[in-house]
Amino acid sequence: MSELKTALHDSAWWFVLSEGKLVALDKGELIPFGCIEELPFPDHVTDNKRLLGTYNSYSCYLVEVDNHLDMGLGEYVSLRSLLGKVQDLLFEMAGRAFQVALFYKTHRFCGQCGNPMQEIDWEVAMKCYHCQHRAYPRVSPCIIVAIRKQKKILLALHNRHQKNNYPVYTTLAGFTEAGETLEACVEREVFEEVGLKVKNIQYVTSQPWPFPHSLMMGFTADYASGEIKIQPDELIEANWYDIDDLPLVPKHGTIARKLIEKTIKRCR
Repeated sequence: MSELKTALHDSAWWFVLSEGKLVALDKGELIPFGCIEELPFPDHVTDNKRLLGTYNSYSCYLVEVDNHLDMGLGEYVSLRSLLGKVQDLLFEMAGRAFQVALFYKTHRFCGQCGNPMQEIDWEVAMKCYHCQHRAYPRVSPCIIVAIRKQKKILLALHNRHQKNNYPVYTTLAGFTEAGETLEACVEREVFEEVGLKVKNIQYVTSQPWPFPHSLMMGFTADYASGEIKIQPDELIEANWYDIDDLPLVPKHGTIARKLIEKTIKRCR
């Protein structure tokens, strides 16, 4: 994103963030779009706008406000609430807005010498001119994998979903460690979380996952050996589910759902 495509129009997409929420329209595209003169932003709000990139040849701007100002557009919503409601690339740009905002918030001071950092105006970066340390937005790589056993798929209920009114069963995932390949991470995470060995590990796709700054790399794999033995710190339960009798799974727009649907097709 360092070399941004020049926008072809005066209109733009506006990602207005406040206190971890995003201002959304009452209808239509949800994300505010149009010429700045046509949108009911207070004059001072766009003084600190930051260019994020382009979507459909239109510029995308991040605007941060200190509190929930009445924009006259709609309401403030969580990023997760946009899943499945906007185009994938627009959701990814919204996720980029959250990650860039978090980066500037958490890198005001140098992690090496403690002096104030300053924004670089030609890229998304912060620099300490005292010790020359430069920082970029954090990206945490992790794997996510759907595992097949004959006509069944392994799904687990994670501790973080326990409080949901409708618990979501999903695939296994975990962060990569220093010096580890993605395939080795798949094998390690699966064995640690459910005690199984897998084979035929195949890369499928990736998805930026801004909660808060992950890059999910999706795989499929086949069961090789072992009996399910869950890691209680991570999971509540895990089981093999027939593809025609699945529990509640992640919503459309998530990489987990894509991997589950791909595995179902493989089973059929």
